[in-house]
Amino acid sequence: MSVSLTVMTLNLLDDEAEDSPNSWTKRRDLCVSVITSYSPIILCTQQGLISQLEDLRQSLPGYDHFGVSRKGSEDTSDEHCTILYDKEKVELIEGGTFWLSESPSVPGSMSWGCEVPSVATWAISFIILDASLKGVEVPGFAFQIVNTNMDKLSPRARRRSALLTWQHIASLPPTLPVVYCGGFNTHKESTTGRFLLGRSSEHGVVGDMRDAWPSARVRKNVRLIHTYHGFKGTKQGALELVKLIFRAFCLCWDRQTQDLHVDWILFRGRVLIPVSSEVVSDNIDGYYPSSHYPLFAEFLLPRSVRLRETPAQDGS
Repeated sequence: MSVSLTVMTLNLLDDEAEDSPNSWTKRRDLCVSVITSYSPIILCTQQGLISQLEDLRQSLPGYDHFGVSRKGSEDTSDEHCTILYDKEKVELIEGGTFWLSESPSVPGSMSWGCEVPSVATWAISFIILDASLKGVEVPGFAFQIVNTNMDKLSPRARRRSALLTWQHIASLPPTLPVVYCGGFNTHKESTTGRFLLGRSSEHGVVGDMRDAWPSARVRKNVRLIHTYHGFKGTKQGALELVKLIFRAFCLCWDRQTQDLHVDWILFRGRVLIPVSSEVVSDNIDGYYPSSHYPLFAEFLLPRSVRLRETPAQDGS
């Protein structure tokens, strides 16, 4: 039996004036439409306010959610890194949040020159392959999702945040597959990306993540080499185009990345096989669901999956 795990990462930042054509109230339905169209099993959102997340919960009743504000579980005013999951296909076994700082258990804590608090939200999930058998003896597949949004100003904060998150991932059982995604606010040829992808060291250690985008058998919208577009889509101004070409030239078009994405879907575990990845450019008349293109990836899971443990039957 084979099954796919589909993941989407989506930035929800709402910093547009209410009368802007890109305000949340004007793009909310488009955002829901894109999510519904792709129907990811796991949806990782960044920079979402509680009002935005409530809109998604009401519009997407098939999803449950997990995550707290970057100022802590008692706060209802600040941004969240939230994991939404298809509750007919996934059970949440365990989850948590840590802050990307020298005090990872302290809500709202900041270090390394951060502009604002940054968090990583993680969840261990269990895929239900047949919803009609939920709670019975059923094949399943356990994995961990890590969702983050790193500081946009401080390269040091991003490097140390990457190290802290990788240490969390490295502490997990090596047999537990991990998908690590979100907004990294830097490209994959930066020191942060090179560390996570195992091409440079940070404090004497080297990451071991892989990037779903270049690894996928099928990639869609390859021409969109950046994921942040500021609601402009492909209509970038001349200055932005010159900057893009210059940065690409400086990167020498590294064959392993060939992109300037700041939103990534990374993974760890040989059982996760990325079969497709897409920069989602869906829009209506040039209006987009986000200032970032959502990123979508599909992983093929192994044909042989472990059985969920169930109590022994009498007489067995």
